[in-house]
Amino acid sequence: MHPDQIVIVGAGAAGLMAARELGCAGRKVTVLEARDRCGGRIHPLPAAEFGYAAEAGAEFIHGEAPVTRGLLREARLAVLPVEGRPWTGKDGRLFREPSQDRHQAKLHAALRDLEDDLTVAEFLRRHFAGPDYEGLRHSIERMVEGYDAADPERASTLALRDEWMDRGRSTQARIAGGYGALVDFLTAECRSHGVAIHHGSTVSAIEASHGRGVVRCANGDVHAYDATVLTLPLPLLKEIALPAAEYERAQAAAHIGFGNVIKILLRFDTRWWVDQQRDLADLTFLLSEARIPVWWTQHPTDLPVLTGWFGGPKTEAMANLGEQELIAAGLASLAEIFALDAKQPMPNLVAARAVNWVHDPLARGAYSYATPKTRAAQAALSKSEGGTVFFSGEALYRGRDMGTVEAALASGLETARILLG
Repeated sequence: MHPDQIVIVGAGAAGLMAARELGCAGRKVTVLEARDRCGGRIHPLPAAEFGYAAEAGAEFIHGEAPVTRGLLREARLAVLPVEGRPWTGKDGRLFREPSQDRHQAKLHAALRDLEDDLTVAEFLRRHFAGPDYEGLRHSIERMVEGYDAADPERASTLALRDEWMDRGRSTQARIAGGYGALVDFLTAECRSHGVAIHHGSTVSAIEASHGRGVVRCANGDVHAYDATVLTLPLPLLKEIALPAAEYERAQAAAHIGFGNVIKILLRFDTRWWVDQQRDLADLTFLLSEARIPVWWTQHPTDLPVLTGWFGGPKTEAMANLGEQELIAAGLASLAEIFALDAKQPMPNLVAARAVNWVHDPLARGAYSYATPKTRAAQAALSKSEGGTVFFSGEALYRGRDMGTVEAALASGLETARILLG
């Protein structure tokens, strides 16, 4: 295919990456974005609020991430490795996070021998039932729900196998200036190559006929295309009227998991958690059994900010809580973890934000994860068969670290190269 007029739906990482590549190749590209900003689930907050461009959405670079790191070199943005020590909070006491479970070798052996895919829950029932493995089961379920925002009853064991077996060796990093700086770079690149970006353009329908078609927006705008690329979060696909063939392909998305995350950012006047007795000056991640179970700092900077994280199907229990109630739940969780005296006031809170991504009408959740049927679903969605409608985004990424910004960028790049032949 060599389409000249291309419409991309969504100005997130995948959409911007595809638009830049296509625009650079001389194609006429229009990006339609329902929000009043670019970035999608990359959502930097005003620097004045937290003392830096805090991330309400994506924050970390996971693993090697070659596409992301290549873009950062182009943009001359520095990568900041995550440093420091992880801790665990239990019964009001803090412990160094243990390096590995005593059943780790048996877990790796069972994973290596696994040939037919199972859900994580079924894998644990078959191989690690019984009270002796309770700690291992809990650790794996916590990681699947928290880190992958996935449901253990749906998540693919084979898709997560490499992640588990590499635990402790994979690197994490941040971007100097945050992901917003990378979005700004991509947006400027798109515009320098003639890409038109329309904000406030909610796509309602896509029509196709004889190799061409139109994209209709809720505001009445109509855009003609030779090819169109949908980079929307999976839950939003069902809200767009599609041609019959594309509608059938889109049904495969039901076999790709899509999880939720609640993120709580709290800025205090001091780093009150740091003291000589606990030696928490280099605290990075803090895991616990509190209602908001995972927290992290901005170490090695001395910013007095704690970020709370709660992912997976258990977030449904907080579906009816508003932002202030989520902030209160975060403060209560910190009081529990650090055994703070309930009669004493909490340390002075300067700024607070809470984001429940399932409440965002333009996301309906955080990111995707693989089920045992996901690879077949991705293949079905990726087949254009000479058509003019393409699907792209982190949910279509078939490599490791599905659901990440790297996955979105890589998918957008791949889609653009397919369109360029």
